[in-house]
Amino acid sequence: MSLLVIGSVAFDAIETPFGKTDKIVGGAATFASLAASYFFNDIKIVAVVGDDFPQSEIEDLQKHHINTEGLQIKQGEKSFFWSGKYHNDMNTRDTLVTELNVLGTFDPIIPDSYQDCEYLMLGNLSPQVQQTVIKRLTKRPKLIVMDTMNFWMDIALDELLATIKLVDVITINDAEARQLSGEFSLVKAARKILTMGPKYVIIKKGEHGALLFHEDKIFSAPALPLAEVFDPTGAGDTFAGGFIGYLAKVGSINFDSMKNAIIYGSALASFCVEKFGTEKLRNLSQEEITARVQEFVSLSTFEI
Repeated sequence: MSLLVIGSVAFDAIETPFGKTDKIVGGAATFASLAASYFFNDIKIVAVVGDDFPQSEIEDLQKHHINTEGLQIKQGEKSFFWSGKYHNDMNTRDTLVTELNVLGTFDPIIPDSYQDCEYLMLGNLSPQVQQTVIKRLTKRPKLIVMDTMNFWMDIALDELLATIKLVDVITINDAEARQLSGEFSLVKAARKILTMGPKYVIIKKGEHGALLFHEDKIFSAPALPLAEVFDPTGAGDTFAGGFIGYLAKVGSINFDSMKNAIIYGSALASFCVEKFGTEKLRNLSQEEITARVQEFVSLSTFEI
């Protein structure tokens, strides 16, 4: 039994009101697998980098029980690179540079040793690549979670809808939920998306928490008020990784375990934004995570 994470392993350069970085390691698969590693110790990634990606960074992933056999290294090519600048509200950003490089021709090869996958996290890549991963697994995983974004709704809607039919959980933000469904009300939007195939819909609302929908049930998770947010990059991927990592740990898939998973995912995401890139996710202790989860619990615990 293993958890397979598909996504980008990449370089980012980030500027926020709190400072700026040169190239640092980022990518959906990086954030998601690091977050999941705090709950589960059999994580495998499928991604691609160029020969400019440091071996030391690959070794650091391995120290977190992340199997990198499926990480393709393309000789003579460069890794995916994104640069962005966040506005003062930290909710909006400008993309300054996007260089697809090796990601432009990424063909997700699934090693034979990955075929025991029971949990699959499809990071934000093209719907076609996400579908290819599902089809190349000899056995359907017990749980498939996918992340996507408005870009794919704009340029590959038919492929995206075909992929959504194949998954159990979709995670998107509130603007994307409205765009995908054509509904402004998030309740109506989620109900419409549920008819597209997934059993669960998670709508991420950034600093306002997250909503979980399943059949006629709704769960609203709070966001932790933070005094300072240094860098929101990767927070959604961290959330998704913590979410599926927790579910893999407990081995149970139902509405109650999903609610807990959202809180654990939110806790990991709240750590992520406190430093640039993956810095804060590298050396968390279980005590820190437990204390942070209790902060989330205390936010919404009351008696009447």
